[in-house]
Amino acid sequence: MIFWSVLLFIHMLFAVTLLGAITHQAVSVCWPNRDRAKSFVGAFRGVNGMTYTNAIIILFVCTAVLGSIIYPNYRINVRTVLQQLHLHKPEGSFELKEHAVAIGVALLPAYWYFWRNASSPRIRRHVRA
Repeated sequence: MIFWSVLLFIHMLFAVTLLGAITHQAVSVCWPNRDRAKSFVGAFRGVNGMTYTNAIIILFVCTAVLGSIIYPNYRINVRTVLQQLHLHKPEGSFELKEHAVAIGVALLPAYWYFWRNASSPRIRRHVRA
C-alpha cells in the first residue's frame, strides 16, 4: 500500500511541475517581457519559452509512464468502488485523463518539432514582422 502511495505522490509532483513549466512557457509567449524584470511577475513572464521544451517533454513522458504504472491498481480497486457508489464525475475525470494523455502523446513530436524550429532566424524574422 505504501508503495502505491509513494508512486502516486511522485506522479503528482511530476504533474504539478509539468503544469508549472507549461504555464511559464505559455506566459512567456502570450505576455513577453521586453526589458529587464523589475518584479516577480516580470521575472515570471520574462523566461525564454524555448528553454522549457525538452523539460516539458521529459516531464510529460515521466508523468504518463508513472500514471500507466499506477492506473491498473486504480482500475481494479478504486474504479469499482466509484461505480458502486454512483460517483460518475470522479470516474469520468479519469476517463478524460486517459483521452488527454493519448492526444498529448500523439502531439508530442509535433510540439517538439515546432518549438525546436521556433528558434531559427527565418521563423523569428516572420514573427517580428
